[in-house]
Formats: sequence, C-alpha cells, structure tokens
Amino acid sequence: MDIETIKIFLGIDNINTYEIIWIFVGLIGQLTFFSRWLVQWLLSERYSKSYIPNSFWWLSLIGGFITFIYAWHIKSLPFMLAQFVGLIVYIRNIILISKKK
Repeated sequence: MDIETIKIFLGIDNINTYEIIWIFVGLIGQLTFFSRWLVQWLLSERYSKSYIPNSFWWLSLIGGFITFIYAWHIKSLPFMLAQFVGLIVYIRNIILISKKK
C-alpha cells in the first residue's frame, strides 16, 4: 500500500504536509489525554479501589494543552473553550495536590 492510497483511505488526500503534521499534533494531544484513563484504570485495578493518581492530572494537563494548541490552530472556538476550562481544573487539582504534600 503506497502513501497516496493511505492518504485517500484516511480522507487526507487533499491536505498538504503542513496540515498533516498538525493532524498528528492533534492526535498526540488526544492520545495523551486518553492515556490518563488507562493509567487510572490500571492503578485502580492494582489497588482494588477507585484511585486517581497524580499522573492522571499531569496527563490531563499535557494532553489538554496540546489539544488546546491544535484547537487554536484549526480556529475552533468551542473546542478551545472546552479545553481551556479543563486546563483550569487540571492546574487547580495539581496545585491542591502539591499543597497537600
């Protein structure tokens, strides 16, 4: 399968390389954001109780920030607002956790 066939299959055949890079930035943000749930699930299973580790909030912040940058690039105000509000929550939780230590 050549690169052009893959681009057609993914629906990105009319997109230039610059925009494909931005699509990968968005994907990295989403994958980072999604990974927080995997971390939380695996650690909850390990401890046999609901458990939200510090890494959950850091993955939320990093993934949310990358996704916010992507939303800004595509100029999607609803997407940016959703990410921005989330970033406030993640930062606040990280601050509360650091004060607790």
